[in-house]
Amino acid sequence: MQLLNTLYVTVPGSYLRLDNNTLRVEIERQLKLQVPLHHLTAVVCFGHVGVSVPLMHRLADEGIALVLLDSNGRFKARLEGAISGNVLLRQAQHTRASDAVFALEMARACIAGKLKNSRQSLLRGAREAKSEDDKARLTRGADGLAASLRALPCAENLDAVRGVEGDAARRYFECLNLLVRSDLRRVFSMDGRTRRPPRDRMNALLSFLYSMWMNDCRSAIEAAGLDPQIGFLHVVRPGRAALALDGGAPAVGRSLGSDLGQ
Repeated sequence: MQLLNTLYVTVPGSYLRLDNNTLRVEIERQLKLQVPLHHLTAVVCFGHVGVSVPLMHRLADEGIALVLLDSNGRFKARLEGAISGNVLLRQAQHTRASDAVFALEMARACIAGKLKNSRQSLLRGAREAKSEDDKARLTRGADGLAASLRALPCAENLDAVRGVEGDAARRYFECLNLLVRSDLRRVFSMDGRTRRPPRDRMNALLSFLYSMWMNDCRSAIEAAGLDPQIGFLHVVRPGRAALALDGGAPAVGRSLGSDLGQ
């Protein structure tokens, strides 16, 4: 699957090889897809996918990131060429992350973007709803997110901001089933957000989308020369791309409903 300039390889047993200036995707030695390298900015492989060494070298030379995820979408490794940007930019980022006032402002901005986008998804769903009951429930959900937005400036620390986010996420996911077309709700429905592992198809789809967004955000951050490990909203932990998680929050709110809906 190719989305914009990223190639996602999700079929187990796929093998990627270099063929002159193109990337070949083969399954059981049969060609399934061929993509010119100049069309790509990243290649993301899920689970058991093979990649030839010449292709790895060429991707690194061309500045095309190769990302390896496990079959559940968890990050395993990333191969890319020389790091872009300059150390002074990353040094300034680290200094800003230690500034409690600035970090709080950034965290509020990230969640405000997420809440506004989530609310717009619910309002659009209410406008397009086929039943009055769905319309009323989606409108109430949007009103709840508006209340969370009003509460956000009063959050005095990062834990309070995360509390507002958690409450808003609960409201949003309670309404998410209503954004799915009525004829698909029996197949794609969820009873609350679950992960590690996701307990139904809807949660599995959400986790898959989160993984894709996470990689896109990380790629954009590294292309700008920033350190993806140093964030403002999410807690910094070894091996965790906190800044990519920060950047993914507004995008998630904007896109989840529109990708599933009416």
